[in-house]
Amino acid sequence: MYGFDALLLDVDGTLADTERDGHRCAFNAAFAEVGLDWDWSEALYGELLSVTGGKERIRHYIEHWRPPFEAPDDLDGFIADLHRRKTRHYLEFLGQGRIPLREGVTRLLRQARDAGIRLAIATTTTPENVSTLLACSGDTDIGDWFEVIAAGDMVPAKKPAPDIFRLALDKLQLPAHACVAVEDSAHGVRSALGADLQALLVTVNAYTQDQDFSAAALVTDGLGGPASPVKVLQGTLEGSDHIDLAALDAMHRRVYLA
Repeated sequence: MYGFDALLLDVDGTLADTERDGHRCAFNAAFAEVGLDWDWSEALYGELLSVTGGKERIRHYIEHWRPPFEAPDDLDGFIADLHRRKTRHYLEFLGQGRIPLREGVTRLLRQARDAGIRLAIATTTTPENVSTLLACSGDTDIGDWFEVIAAGDMVPAKKPAPDIFRLALDKLQLPAHACVAVEDSAHGVRSALGADLQALLVTVNAYTQDQDFSAAALVTDGLGGPASPVKVLQGTLEGSDHIDLAALDAMHRRVYLA
């Protein structure tokens, strides 16, 4: 029925607006827990998002924003401990229901599952963050809908490297042209395109709306819904006024059959 077999989705910023009120607050809670006076404001965190990966982000902050900081001899261990604490706080936030899925996400995933479209995750966040987000989404079995969860340190290089999408494709045993990818950031776009995922939808958020998505097939302000049309920022939306399988199929056909 549809011209693609699988849907590959990013998590942070794509499935849910996790960054501003989730990860950022969890980092600050971890810093406070060990007596550090570091505070990542919304604006600063937006700049730090140019670095992919939580541990990598902490290291970058130490090197570029806190040069007077006397780093411990075991810097790797120090960063890893901070990141473990941050993850604990973040999971607590998820458990409290503070970070819902973005509008239209559950609708689209359910539509894909019912249509026999295979589902996969390709993200730089940890597998535990993914599973907990899905478990706390309100649909307790939504995590079971995903055949593949490629996440975190499963690959040598994080986004914008294409490794995590290539891993997901390998686990699905599908070529890139049989899939549609959904991302929210410029790093994610580079990663998906590097894995030759040309049928690429970008759903921007407050942190990524001004990034360069000129290489993406379609850019919108979200997934929307039957009573909530999306705003198209780039490309052409066909078949619907929101993102559903028909719209993704039209995008996929336009990319590969044009």
